[in-house]
Amino acid sequence: MQLNRALTLGLMTLLGVGLSSTAPAQTRQTPATRHTFAIGDKDFLLDGKPVVIRTGEMHFARVPREYWRHRLQLLKAMGMNAVCAYLFWNYHEFEPGKFNWSGQADAAEFCRIAQQEGMWVILRPGPYVCAEWDGGGLPWWLLQNESIRLRSSDPAFMKPATNWFKEVGRVLGPLQVTHGGPILMAQVENEYGSFGKDTDYMGQLRQNLIDAGFDVPLFACDPAWAIRNASRSDLFQVVNFGSDPENSFKTLRQIQPTGPLMSGEYYPGWFDTWGSPHHKGDTPRYLKELEYMLQNRASFSMYMAHGGTTFGMWPGTDRPFKPDTNSYDYDAPISEAGWIGEKFQRTRELMGKYLNPGETLPAPPAPIPVMSVPTFRLTQNAPLFSNLPRPVADTKPRFLEAYNQGQGDAVYRTMLPAGAECTLQVENARDFAWVMVDGASVGFFDRRSRRNTVKIPARSKPAELLILLETMGHVNFGNEIHDRKGIYGEVKLIGVDGSATPLNRAWQIYNLPLDAKMLAGLKWGKADANPKGNAPGFWRGTFNVAKPADTFLDLSRWGKGVIWVNGHCLARFWNIGPTQTAYLPGAWMKRGANQVIVLDLLGPQEATLAGLQQPILDMLRPELDFAIKATQKSTLSLNGVAPMMSGTFAPGPDAQEVKFAAPMTGQQFCLEMLNSHNGQPYAAIAELDLLDAAGQSLPHQNWKIAYASSEELEGEDGSASNAIDGQTANFWHSRWKNAQPPYPHQLVIDVGKPTAIGGFRYTPRAGDSNTPGRIKDYRVYVGNALAK
Repeated sequence: MQLNRALTLGLMTLLGVGLSSTAPAQTRQTPATRHTFAIGDKDFLLDGKPVVIRTGEMHFARVPREYWRHRLQLLKAMGMNAVCAYLFWNYHEFEPGKFNWSGQADAAEFCRIAQQEGMWVILRPGPYVCAEWDGGGLPWWLLQNESIRLRSSDPAFMKPATNWFKEVGRVLGPLQVTHGGPILMAQVENEYGSFGKDTDYMGQLRQNLIDAGFDVPLFACDPAWAIRNASRSDLFQVVNFGSDPENSFKTLRQIQPTGPLMSGEYYPGWFDTWGSPHHKGDTPRYLKELEYMLQNRASFSMYMAHGGTTFGMWPGTDRPFKPDTNSYDYDAPISEAGWIGEKFQRTRELMGKYLNPGETLPAPPAPIPVMSVPTFRLTQNAPLFSNLPRPVADTKPRFLEAYNQGQGDAVYRTMLPAGAECTLQVENARDFAWVMVDGASVGFFDRRSRRNTVKIPARSKPAELLILLETMGHVNFGNEIHDRKGIYGEVKLIGVDGSATPLNRAWQIYNLPLDAKMLAGLKWGKADANPKGNAPGFWRGTFNVAKPADTFLDLSRWGKGVIWVNGHCLARFWNIGPTQTAYLPGAWMKRGANQVIVLDLLGPQEATLAGLQQPILDMLRPELDFAIKATQKSTLSLNGVAPMMSGTFAPGPDAQEVKFAAPMTGQQFCLEMLNSHNGQPYAAIAELDLLDAAGQSLPHQNWKIAYASSEELEGEDGSASNAIDGQTANFWHSRWKNAQPPYPHQLVIDVGKPTAIGGFRYTPRAGDSNTPGRIKDYRVYVGNALAK
């Protein structure tokens, strides 16, 4: 959310905030005071009295520790009486058995500060959390076991998950309200109904939390469409949604007739992914739906009230493969940098009408200072290929987790035999890779489009093959969380005659974890004044600050990589956008010289940086992408192909399943949309799931959109890939801003290989009866080459 700095300061003055001091909280809990908290027939009961929980979601790992109190004070000033916080398991146990609860990971201190500021805490300890966080919070080292079934009763998963809960109980159990702390409730798992139906698994986790010492109420959350899948009578159920609270609560009441109503996640905005437009919420609709909940005494957690920043290499990846940006601004009422504007003020005014007895709203705290940094040059360079570590020898390439690496990049090296021109084919290249033969670039692998082949030129003698691999975050949603990184599976050379030669020979794997130890060992030299065309490498420089304050480092002249300041890993960057800046908290700077290191795998246009007073969150530059989007170059090929069926969708927002008379086998599925229920030319799909013969969802792991007749990328994020990402809060939408192509519209999904398809599930765009894009009549095609 980009805000004018003057608007923020003006609002502070309007709300009676002194700019030189922080306003004190109106109410503070006494740590020694024990409370009771219970779930009644109609209300939550705090010390026996009805209470509505108005929760703002904020993740301490996404906010500098130095700013925790400031952001919590903003939540309270907006009208929240509780903060909801995820625990990211992998953030606290990056290596097996080594737990970290210090510094930025000090969850107990975060809870204590919340209590001091007069706020309750709702804890969400996982073990899985989603949250657009690497692997949904699941540690990378779980994937070293190739047969593990994550989010299941598999002992390989349940044993470490149980140990994690024991550790959470040890650290945070004493901070429950029943022990004098602020924690009211704890959540079991996260949206499990959208993943599986094993209620015994949920029961095991529930018991594990109890065994770990949790005696506050336990609950589970699910989106409305999945709420029936894994609910249990001994777990209080809440519902997640981004719109239409009335119908979502009706669905909740069907499985839970009594008890208070609560939205476990209500979305005022949405997160961003690389290459797609920045998301902005519909503020009037959001306020209307928020008031509906307040009028009906429904408790809620606003996800996000303050999104902050997913620092470093912690951003996850949406399925099937849509890497998330580091900015987690979310168009929340409190911006990434803790600024407030109209959305905050209107929310505060609304909340003020529905306070619990005895509550008052404090004034917001003073804003954190912001500064600009003049342009400065990074004068030192460390070429990546001149700074490779000692390699690991292997007979074939394996996934990085097998080499004890959980984040970062790698180089795979082997020798190619002499021979004619051929094609290098890899089974898995996760996530991006650049291929070189004897130092010359010959192509790249791109997971987005399943591009896993590269032409290899003829060799008169053996030649060196180098594959520079870059990882993005582990997938954080769906069955695709079993997301191992690296080059692995079959690797072979395909001759012009179709013959295949496996590359099972001597390989060297150079692990590049991009951690502090690796950065400290880099060998630096003078940087080229004109870096265009440089090989992948690191750049280093300094800038001077008289008085540290927040700023936004402008990376728009760089390519693709990672940036560090004073040892803090700030962010990944990618010139395609939409994010073009990295938030640098003033708390992480010092007076005098501040050191910057940038890894750029593509090479910068110019090795300079500057600090801005405003973020750049909405600048897409698809022309800079090193790969053309598949849907932009494919063509539809339905001529002569007969539809396998046709039908009519019912009006309304509910998901609808269509089962075929008999399974049809094909690699591609085409939904051709013929008209809409309201007669407008628009089409929209929140989610399109393909089903197997038993009616179960097919795995999305190798899916891609092979063709879209159009997609809206200017007025909103109506990307076609939204239709297969498992998230029903976003959607694909046909173009509407600068063109309105008429029906028919087509969407083609490629599932990776010929597959038996038994049907599909269509989820319309959420909203009321006036919501555009609701499809009426349709045709279905299944084949192997519907889009080329």
